[in-house]
This record gives sequence, structure tokens and C-alpha cells, in this order.
Amino acid sequence: MSAETADRVRQRTEALAAEGIDVVRVAYPDMMGSDRGRDILLHHLPHAVGHGLAFSRAVYHTGALGDHSHIPGGLEAGMPDILVRPDLTTLVALPWEPGVAGCIGDVRDPATGLPVPESPRDLLRQVIGLLIDGDLTAVVGPELEYVLLDPDPDPASPVGWRRYAPAPGHVYTTGREGDPDGHLLRTVRALHALGLDVSGGNREFDSGQFEINLSHCEALDAADRAFRFKAAIKELAHAEGRLATFMAKPLNDGGGSGFHLHLSLVDAEGRNVFDAPRGAYGLSVTARHALAGVLAHAPALSALLNPTVNSYKRFGPDTTAPWLINWGLDNRNALVRIPPERGGATRLEVRLGDATANPYLAIAGVLAAAHLGIAAAEEPPAPMTGQGHDLGTAAALPTGLGRALDALEADDRLTDVLGKPFVDAFLTFKRDELARYQRYVTDWEFREYARIT
Repeated sequence: MSAETADRVRQRTEALAAEGIDVVRVAYPDMMGSDRGRDILLHHLPHAVGHGLAFSRAVYHTGALGDHSHIPGGLEAGMPDILVRPDLTTLVALPWEPGVAGCIGDVRDPATGLPVPESPRDLLRQVIGLLIDGDLTAVVGPELEYVLLDPDPDPASPVGWRRYAPAPGHVYTTGREGDPDGHLLRTVRALHALGLDVSGGNREFDSGQFEINLSHCEALDAADRAFRFKAAIKELAHAEGRLATFMAKPLNDGGGSGFHLHLSLVDAEGRNVFDAPRGAYGLSVTARHALAGVLAHAPALSALLNPTVNSYKRFGPDTTAPWLINWGLDNRNALVRIPPERGGATRLEVRLGDATANPYLAIAGVLAAAHLGIAAAEEPPAPMTGQGHDLGTAAALPTGLGRALDALEADDRLTDVLGKPFVDAFLTFKRDELARYQRYVTDWEFREYARIT
């Protein structure tokens, strides 16, 4: 650690101590987008910055319930270390955890000093650097939905949870009628105090479902804030004795939760290069090419933006989740919507993702596809109109996780940008998850088949 860095760490440590902070929570995203990390005492922060915190690399290969995938560099290699160093630029006090500050950690291979292939944050950095040879900056605005659940005292409950505030018909509302306990107000205030630059929130379509929007910013910062947002929402709900879930479709009696990305590109002067007042639909050639790239690689992107078995239960003609590969002008049925604003607000809204998507991988995938479309000067088809449910007008997205993984593996152009080591690890990890699901006997199967002769 350089003398300059050591002095900066000392100053930050003293400032934190003056605020009553005595613990720093260092977190980093795994391949699922879950936060992994460690709480360290404040006096250990200089050592953590200088030397790093040791974790097993195999944590990247470990599923939500502890199942392990055999990916190179993990179990069969003796579970070697990765080193995680606190990124002090992300350090902030946690409003709901007195005496604790949190930050995101940078992951490195201790033998080489280089990022490890499975690190989502570093993958996004890699893709950002490719955007037309680094001449353009990606600006992203994430929109995330989640469902809030209360414990269900009914012993017959299949999952042990039930919807919070089960009052239908309160879509796009605020106040106590759709949120009787004031969950949303407490949450947006806590997120604002965390420095996430929340722009607002509301009750969504289903009972217990909320959407909170984050202001647009540069892509890596947007992914960092979406990552911290999801972790914070779960922590805040837990403190209320509730469960906040980002499952794509958590319950049979409702819809799904989306993760929409608003994307624009700006040049070195800060000018939005998607805007063209004299262009078709007010879009520039660059915007059209980026749009075409997203559409061309949408089947492969499904693996990154719809990354679970459950993801594909959110799609269908009777939903507002896009399931055909199309685009539209201010049309929420489209996979890519072009909102009506122009000028500096000209952007693509990629509506493919669901809330389980890892923010780093989702943004990296969309940026990679946009980059490929621009580099190849691809053109999109005509915009769709109406509901856009006619298979004769556009191809369908993959209908399951297995087909999406196959599409990702087959998309050589996209996998070249993302890197074969990452793609191979991701495919192995997700195919193991799919295999576990296919072996699992569900309650639906028992009810359907147990009594047949």
C-alpha cells in the first residue's frame, strides 16, 4: 500500500471512528448477484485495504443452498484463495445497522493480481472498456420490483409466507391503503440515507409488490447501486420480520417482478449520442445499431437477465413481460421500449430482465450486445405496434433456462466479448442448478399424480 493510500485509509478510519463506526462490512457479488462478505473491526481496515481479505474462490461455485458446481479453480484445485480489498469509494454508514459502515470489495487472484473470471464486477468493467474503444460512456437507470411477504401462520401453507397487504387494485399507488404499515416510506428513506440516489417508489401491480427506481448514472455505479439496493431491501424487510423476494414469479396467484434497464450512451463532451432530432423516430444511427444488437443477441441475453428456472414462469401472452424479440415506441409490451423523451433523455428501455438477474451480469450483457450491434452497423426491424403477441411478426425468446443457456453457448460473438472463462463457469453453474431442479419432486407432482391408478 502506497504512502498516499495509507494516509487516505487513516483519514477515513479516523472519520468513521468519529461517527461512532467500529465495524466495516465488506461485500462482493457472487455469480447469482447475492452479497458475500465479512464484517471486520474498524482497526483492521488498513490491513484489509493493503493485503486483502481471504475467501475461497469456490464461493463463486456455490449455490443458494450450498450445492457446489465443479468449475475450474474451485474444489478440484483445492479451493484456493481470492483476495477481496475494500473499495473505499463505496464506503458508507448503514442507516439500519448502528455502528456499521458497508463497502463493496474488489476481487483479485493473489497469485497474479488479476481479476478472477467469475467476478461479475470485473466482467462489467471489462465490457465498459470495449464501448467503441472506450470513447463512449454507458449511462444506466435500473428499475427493480420485489414482493414483500409476511409469515403465514397457517400450518398448511406450502411456503410459510403470504403476501403483505393483500388488497388488489392498488397499482401505481402510495399511502396506507396499499401499504398499511408504511413499508415503502421507511424503505426509500433508508435507501436515500445509504446514498443510493433513489428517485421514488410505489405499490406495483400485485399485492405486496413494490417498485423503487434508482436515478441514472454511469454503468458500474448503476450496477453497484442495484447490488446494494437488493441487499438493503432484504435486510430492511428482515428487520420488519418479513421476507422481500426478488424471485421472478414468487407465487402462483400473481405476476412477476421485473428488472428493467434504461440505457443511453454519451460521448466525451457528455452529449447523448442516441439523440438525433432529424433521424427516424428521433433516434441516431448509433441508437439504431445498439438497439439491433440487443435484439440480435436477446436469446443469449435471456440466460443472464432471466437466470433461473422460475424466470420463465413469468413470461407469456397474458403478461406484460416481453416474450417476443421486438421493439416499440413507448410500448410496454415490447422487449425494448423507446420512451417518448428525446434530447439528453433519449434511451433504450430493455425490459427483458427479471428481478433475480445479477445487476453486473445483466448490464454487462446488454452493453456487450449494444457494442456488437454498433460495431457491426446492424439495423433493427420496424417497430411493433399494439400488444405484439403475434408469433408471425417476431421470433420468441427461449422458453426455459436450458434453452437460454444453449443460446448463450451458441452465441459466439457475445461469448467472445464476455470471455470464454466466464461463460464456461456460468454455464456449468447454471446447468447444475437446472439438473437439481429436474431431479426434484414438487408438491404439484404429488398432488397431480399420487392418487392416479
